[in-house]
Amino acid sequence: MDQSPSQDELTVMHQFDCLCQLALDGEAADYHRHMEYRRNREVNFSDMTETELNSISVMDEYDLDHSHFQVLGYDIEVKDTLLVEALQALTEKKRNVVLLSYFLEMSDAEIAREMKLVHSTIREHRIRSLELLKKLMEGNMDGAEE
Repeated sequence: MDQSPSQDELTVMHQFDCLCQLALDGEAADYHRHMEYRRNREVNFSDMTETELNSISVMDEYDLDHSHFQVLGYDIEVKDTLLVEALQALTEKKRNVVLLSYFLEMSDAEIAREMKLVHSTIREHRIRSLELLKKLMEGNMDGAEE
């Protein structure tokens, strides 16, 4: 018994082969188009500059690392431990002037109104506080280096 396919079966087989080839060609074209799209729009992390990496990265911060000061109803957060130690060494008025001036960006006149003091007193507190902070922080830095 001869099991050779008839002419009609051969035609169907050729049509099926042709259809499969077209499908594979279409898939290959889609794959190459997708890879070209990725090459044009994606960048490896290793190819990025430090600035680009920093712009897309996030650093977790926890409240345990920060100190809070209450000044005239404002809650002021200070992250630098060296600065926190130096601020705690100041008198309350001087610390308040520094915190309001540099962390809340208030002017001397605004601070004077809030604290019910004279403008020149605020200015003096701020200047002397900065001098003390500088001495305290430099002293801590020298102690840390030894």
